[in-house]
Amino acid sequence: VSPVPHWCPRHPSPQQQRPPRQRLGTAGARPRPRRRRRRKSPLETARATLFPVGQVGCFVFQVALLDIDICGPSIPKIMGLEGEQVHQSGSGWSPVYVEENLGVMSVGFLLSSPDDAVIWRGPKKNGLIKQFLRDVDWGEVDYLIVDTPPGTSDEHLSIVQYLSATRIDGAVIVTTPQEVSLQDVRKEINFCRKVKLPIIGVVENMSGFVCPKCKNESQIFPPTTGGAEKMCQNLSVSLLGKVPLDPQIGKSCDRGQSFLAEAPESPATLSYRNIIQRIQEYCEQHHLQEEKRM
Repeated sequence: VSPVPHWCPRHPSPQQQRPPRQRLGTAGARPRPRRRRRRKSPLETARATLFPVGQVGCFVFQVALLDIDICGPSIPKIMGLEGEQVHQSGSGWSPVYVEENLGVMSVGFLLSSPDDAVIWRGPKKNGLIKQFLRDVDWGEVDYLIVDTPPGTSDEHLSIVQYLSATRIDGAVIVTTPQEVSLQDVRKEINFCRKVKLPIIGVVENMSGFVCPKCKNESQIFPPTTGGAEKMCQNLSVSLLGKVPLDPQIGKSCDRGQSFLAEAPESPATLSYRNIIQRIQEYCEQHHLQEEKRM
């Protein structure tokens, strides 16, 4: 177990010792006596999308990727950023950049070793999530993508609360075909509905396996109750797509390389691209609807 580091929410940073900047207008905000016009922070104009991330590809948009899986941060490994550290500047913490248009922030950058265990209760987790939103100098971004841990825990409640004043596009929920996974996903769908978080759709991962030699497809995880497709029909949720098993995905993640770039002709790559396109179309439509309401 690693000792409590100096950046823990219990130990105020120089940014916390002065009146906090309202990075999102939600975290730690105090009510104002009167309405005043003010310049929006970069993240206030971003679209927030919450979902567990396997691979992120961005070619046009300025994207911020926030990993709030405090106890199991895997984003640094997947994105090829293991060993990178967060730097402090006059405007806050600087995210670690994969490309010029993709900045990443994770608790994994704050650990001395990737094997260190983070054993924190809810209040400490919430404090760090608030710092990530308020004290990180993300710059101007188009999309904020939040990678959450499985389940419906403190991290999910906190991020929805802290981003409540922004226009959250919604959540992308990932499952596998077997019923033991679908049971948990039904709970996550109910959670989203209770906290009034829109659901962009569901992705079925590990959906069949295509043999690279004979091209025959087999079901490694049989959908005994109809899989994600049947569940989405019953719960009136969109099925964004199905991603087949491909050993290359695991190899690319372990090397911190883009699977889409390494295996452009893979059936899984085609599925990823179709899913990305559907998410983008949903976000654009959601953004237009929000503008009409304003």
